[in-house]
Amino acid sequence: MTSTSSTSGSAGTSGGSSASSTASDPDGRPISVLIVDDQRLVRAGFRVILASEPGIVVVGEAADGLQAIELVRVLSPAVVLMDIRMPNMDGLAAARRIIDGGDSRVLILTTFDADEYVYETLRMGASGFLLKDAPPDQLIAAVRCSAAGDALIDPSITRRLIGRFAHAARPAALQPAPLKGLTQRELDVLRLVARGLTNAEIAADLVVEESTVKTHVSRILMKLSLRDRVQAVVVAYESGFVRPDAP
Repeated sequence: MTSTSSTSGSAGTSGGSSASSTASDPDGRPISVLIVDDQRLVRAGFRVILASEPGIVVVGEAADGLQAIELVRVLSPAVVLMDIRMPNMDGLAAARRIIDGGDSRVLILTTFDADEYVYETLRMGASGFLLKDAPPDQLIAAVRCSAAGDALIDPSITRRLIGRFAHAARPAALQPAPLKGLTQRELDVLRLVARGLTNAEIAADLVVEESTVKTHVSRILMKLSLRDRVQAVVVAYESGFVRPDAP
């Protein structure tokens, strides 16, 4: 595959390394990633980490939100690594357009100096967020989780972030109105999803098969008309069903 590298301040596309030929997404294809950040060195750093990982291919770079939207339209990446603060169009506006317009997952890059923007992207349907200085293994895991549609929020960070911006002041209800259509077992699963547990951890907690948990999660998302687990977490907190200070 030929490659075209970008110049400073411009977008570019490239093919992956041979290591990226290992299929990793649910459809048996390498996970395609678009890196969006206005700092060239940051993009280069992420590219180096991801391009050497089997099953992941970096298909392009963008220096602002406008370029990101155009490249998503052309490349249809599985995952978009999106910085928040950029010129021309910031990551928040670009993420909204990308999430509304297609199937690409958006993974927010943050330094936590703008929590309210991170929270807003989660409400819109972003797949999660990652600190810019996170170690390489966390970046790789984040991309894989995002591509698979799994929640990507550390439980303690979830409580701090959503606790600040969701309607956490109201008391938790046994079964808030938005959740009336869920069965008791689905409510149990949602509560554990909101705590940040994986499917395997939920299965162990409820003493059921992991495949059963996956079925419950799918039904929760369908009944609540949600895109993925992250939106389910937001709904659980905003409805008052789960409180940030709950154990």
